[in-house]
Formats: sequence, structure tokens, C-alpha cells
Amino acid sequence: MIRKISLFLIFLLIIFCQSLHAQQTGIIQSDTVVILFEEPLRVAAEEAFDIFPKIKTDLENIFDWELKFRTTIVLINDREKFRQMTGNSLVVAYVVPQKDLMVIDYTQTNTDPFSLRTIMKHELCHLALHNQIRKARLPRWLDEGISQSVSDGIAEIVMSRKRSLLDGAVLSEKLFSIRSLNDTFPGSEESLLLAYEQSKSFVDFITHEFGKDGIINLLKHLTDGDDIEVAVRKSFSVSFDELERRWQNNLRKRITWFTYLANNLYGILFFFAALITIGGFVRVLVKKKQYGKEEESQDT
Repeated sequence: MIRKISLFLIFLLIIFCQSLHAQQTGIIQSDTVVILFEEPLRVAAEEAFDIFPKIKTDLENIFDWELKFRTTIVLINDREKFRQMTGNSLVVAYVVPQKDLMVIDYTQTNTDPFSLRTIMKHELCHLALHNQIRKARLPRWLDEGISQSVSDGIAEIVMSRKRSLLDGAVLSEKLFSIRSLNDTFPGSEESLLLAYEQSKSFVDFITHEFGKDGIINLLKHLTDGDDIEVAVRKSFSVSFDELERRWQNNLRKRITWFTYLANNLYGILFFFAALITIGGFVRVLVKKKQYGKEEESQDT
């Protein structure tokens, strides 16, 4: 986090120094939001400025909170620059809660399933949660799970919509324990993607079992100062371990080898078709080689 803040401050210094000479940066602001952007993104910045009040109101209605902080949004128009800032090619946006700041790679906003609106809503949800709940009491899985749920299931990283790592992890019994995702997510690509999937799945399960009010009650207890173990027991009258066990049992009932094969049928068929094609190609080469030897033998 310190690295991100430092990189952001360096970025601001660079772009504002540039603006003194070339007028390459711009700013649009109100009492609730500040949009910083590179000049080619003025239209995008105006769009962000226009849709921000609706996104803010939506989240206030969902959580029954008043978002009193002033949000700063930085739009980046250079994918490589953004990748250097995050150190991860999968990330399309991130927040710095201490600064009420979100930084968005605008080059990714037209990449399915991302849009400027969904990314802003996801990141503003992060800022709202961190403003209401102390970081030490807000588990990472809950932060990411809720933020995905309120933004149409969209995460802030590039995730494949064609396959689910969660399905494979359930069948191979390689799920992460939810507690292991309290403070941080793993660094490797597949593990990171699985952590995001698990977070959303666990939050969706809680919402399905206890309704939207269940999540709101859980957040209220965290806001009041309870840790996640106490908040879960107060909200759902079960222990954290029991809640996780129920979630895993629900996954095992829903995800079987039959459903896994059915969901991946086209991929499996394509794989076998590729094997058949390769096998046919090898047979042609072998026959061609044998035919060549027979010709040489006849000539001799």
C-alpha cells in the first residue's frame, strides 16, 4: 500500500509538472468528487463526473450509509504506465483508502465485461467499506466479495468468463480456507483469481442464506468494533467454522464431476477434436515417409 501511495504521488508530480508546460492534464471537481485525467480523456472524465452521483446514491441506498468523504478519481490512458504502478498485468483499477482515492486504467474500460461505471462502482464500494470499518476488522474476502456483488459480479482484475477455477478447486478439494483470505490474497495468478472467486461465492452464499439484511447486520457489527468471528455469530447465530462448512457443503452439492463436464463440454470436445486432428496429421506423415521408402526400394 505504501508503494502504491508513493507511486501515485510520483505520478501526480510528473503529470502536473507536464501540465505546467504543455497543458496535458485536467481536473473536474465538485464537493463530492475530484476527477484527474490526462487531456485526451476529457470526454471520459466528464462521463465519470456525470455518473458518480448516481453510483454514490446507489451505494448509500444499499448500505444505508451516508458517504461523506470526497473521492479522488485518476484516469490513466497508458496501459504500460498503469501496469508499472500496480506491478500486476491483471489489475484494471485499485484504491488507496487512506486518500479516498481510486486509480483506473481507462484503456480497459471497453474490454468485456468492464465499463467505466462498473469499475467506479466496484472501487467506490471498497472506499465506502474502508471508511465505515477499520481495516483491521474488515476481512479482505468480505471487502472483495461485497464489492463484486454490488458491481454486477465484476472484479477489479481480468478474470476468464469461460472457465471457473472454483469448480476445479471444489472437485480437487483445493479450496483456500476463508480465514487464510482475511488479511491478504495469494500472489500467483491462478491463486489470486481463485481467491476472488471464493470471496464472491462465500458472500453470495451468505446473502442467499440470510438475505441482504444478513450482510447489512454483519457490516453493522464490524462497524461497531466486533471482529469477524464475533460479528458472524451475532449476525447468523452460528460459528464462523460452521458457516464456512455449510458453504463448502453447498458447493459440493452443486458442483459435481457431471456438472463440471457438462459446463466444459465444448472445451472437452474441442480438445479431443484437436487430438484427432494431430493424430491424423501424424498418420499422414508416417504414411508419406513409408511411401518414400517404398519408392526408394523400387528404384534400387
